[in-house]
Amino acid sequence: MLNQDLVYRSGESIIKEHFYREGEKHLNHTRRQLITGLSVAGASAILIGCRNNPASTSATNKSDEQSSAEAAADVTATEDLMREHGILRRALLVYQETAVKLKQDPNSVPADALEKTAQLFRAFGEEYHEKKLEEAYIFPALKKQQNPATAYVDILLAQHSRGTEITDYLLSKTRGDKIPSADVGPFVGALESFVRMYEHHAAIEDTLVFPAWKSVIGEKEMDELSAKFEEIEEEFFGEDGFESARQRMTEIEQSLGLSDLAMFTAPEPPKQK
Repeated sequence: MLNQDLVYRSGESIIKEHFYREGEKHLNHTRRQLITGLSVAGASAILIGCRNNPASTSATNKSDEQSSAEAAADVTATEDLMREHGILRRALLVYQETAVKLKQDPNSVPADALEKTAQLFRAFGEEYHEKKLEEAYIFPALKKQQNPATAYVDILLAQHSRGTEITDYLLSKTRGDKIPSADVGPFVGALESFVRMYEHHAAIEDTLVFPAWKSVIGEKEMDELSAKFEEIEEEFFGEDGFESARQRMTEIEQSLGLSDLAMFTAPEPPKQK
């Protein structure tokens, strides 16, 4: 079973989670380790580890930087943000479906699958997507130039904070093999409230906030930020964050029997008389 120690310092969430499995050695601090939850540290520590890792250094030579720049041109900043929301929505699906199963049988859901989902949401969603992109670039730009989407910024920030609190709670309750029986009710409530909040949160950002931000900054700056976001992703994770997160979500879904899209097809509606 995975163990963890969450440490927060200087008002900023600096996650130091030391995970191990019996018989396994500690792995290097890399982007994929962050996403898989095998070893998680603060972003600054990961950057230092990547710079000192010969493999990581060789992966950031000039030719690779040119390739990254060319690839960045194919994905705009808004598209990048919205596809990252796709990863987070898949995490929400895990929360939603496991909440139903926990109500029916508290022993039917392995705690480690929910722990991995919460770890992914923390690393990819909260520490990277929210703090490094939205709070650093999108929200400040909307605050400077008032428009209808500006009214959402403070609410979205408050929801980021609440989401972090809920993730803290989820991680604290998934340390054992299963959710403690006395905590199942509150745990399910936390899952459902998180899903409800973030589904609305992401929908407002995709349909109102991101388009407004795009119109505020202009085409030239958008091109620059599209490349910048790719650089931040590589610096923060050490490799392609989106692909690693997508692979990790697939593994989680498969472990819970949620990987077959057909199972979510709605039944036929009632026949009209």
